Amino acid sequence: MKSNFKIYAGLLLLSGLVFINSRSYAHCEVPCGIYDDSVRVALIYEHITTIEKAINNINQLSDESDPNYNQLIRWVMNKESHAEKLQVIVSQYFLHQRIKVADPADQDAYAKYVKSLTLLHEMLVYAMKTKQTTDLAFIEKLRETVHAFEHHYFGEHSH
Repeated sequence: MKSNFKIYAGLLLLSGLVFINSRSYAHCEVPCGIYDDSVRVALIYEHITTIEKAINNINQLSDESDPNYNQLIRWVMNKESHAEKLQVIVSQYFLHQRIKVADPADQDAYAKYVKSLTLLHEMLVYAMKTKQTTDLAFIEKLRETVHAFEHHYFGEHSH
């Protein structure tokens, strides 16, 4: 009886440690239907604004005669983190779950599919560029691409 208790206690402890150390992601890829596409787009815009603020602070700190390297590193890490979060939404949410594969025989559906893939891929590339540089031109390209995707995905009457 005591050995069974030790086994169960050990398994409980092990499962607790696994649970504590596991990461939580924005979506579990279960078709539960509780997530809102427009909220995901709003989050993408929020990440872009945060990346832009980080770039501005990195550039400002870098121009100082005696830069605060601690703050500089923190802003770089912040920029990286938000670019990655944006990439996760684009990839895990839209590419994996929301954009459905279209039959090439259905020309209209296939054209819409290719346009969605193209815009989402552009977002991923521009997010990568914001990680590699502090060029604000990529922020503008990101915003323009998200705006184009938003209108393409939701239709012309999107907000």
